[in-house]
Amino acid sequence: MTDVTTATGAGWLSREDMDAARERLPILYVDVVPVRVDGHGVVTAVGLLLRAGEDGQIKRALVSGRVLYHERVRAALVRHVEKDLGPLALPRIPPAPQPFTVAEYFPTPGVTPFHDPRQHAVSLAYVVPVAGDCAPQQDALELTWFAPDEARDPGVLAELANGQSALLLQALAHLGV
Repeated sequence: MTDVTTATGAGWLSREDMDAARERLPILYVDVVPVRVDGHGVVTAVGLLLRAGEDGQIKRALVSGRVLYHERVRAALVRHVEKDLGPLALPRIPPAPQPFTVAEYFPTPGVTPFHDPRQHAVSLAYVVPVAGDCAPQQDALELTWFAPDEARDPGVLAELANGQSALLLQALAHLGV
């Protein structure tokens, strides 16, 4: 397996090498539940993306992505928030971020609530307040802000793919909302 390093040192793997790695070992990811908070730190809204999946279905999703080789988790959080919500999202990540849970995605459905048909992935899950202007980027079609009670609605939860509804519920419980 060859590590293809870009001029910026990002440590990207070729498509073939990434597919080979996914077949052989767990890949580290971060999942992010973006939130808006008021002046007292109370969560007022939860942001969910709308994406077209590889199967063509339109589903809601959390901000998520791989942690690159030689990348700190904090840097991965900032990179993925900016990649999905835009450079003006202004994520407020503490100096030493702590995940609210660890999600294990398996290619075999039913092992855990989390499923990723491509790979076995271990994801550190975070709640990240964003203070700036957010707009869907990359492959995201839309960003919708839900009040915490709206985010718990069964109809909204059913729109989330790959078990991320369980992750969203865990985040809301962690926040006490």
